[in-house]
Amino acid sequence: MTDVPRVELTSAAAELVRRLRAAHGPLMFHQSGGCCDGSAPMCYPAGEFRTGGSDVLLQDLMVEGVAEPVSFWMSRSQYEVWSHTRLIVDVVEGRGSGFSLEAPEGVRFLIRSRLVDA
Repeated sequence: MTDVPRVELTSAAAELVRRLRAAHGPLMFHQSGGCCDGSAPMCYPAGEFRTGGSDVLLQDLMVEGVAEPVSFWMSRSQYEVWSHTRLIVDVVEGRGSGFSLEAPEGVRFLIRSRLVDA
């Protein structure tokens, strides 16, 4: 899909992904677009979150120091709203969802975005 927004990681997010990969093995992200924590990107062991026809694979992220790509999925309805943006995965202090792998670290992933040209 040529119109899929690019996804990138801040250096802090990439470092956290490397630590999580070392502890949990291959990873994936999913952003559902639900309320509260559901609107944040959630990090899971690869394949643990079941994706389907209501999800869009935005990008396989290459992270330096991680052997395999980290896929970034988003619910189709959320993608329709964010399709004109570049998504930037960042890390901030605070506890996010208990389902996302970074929760015990005292930090949470957060999406920042930039508009892209149409």
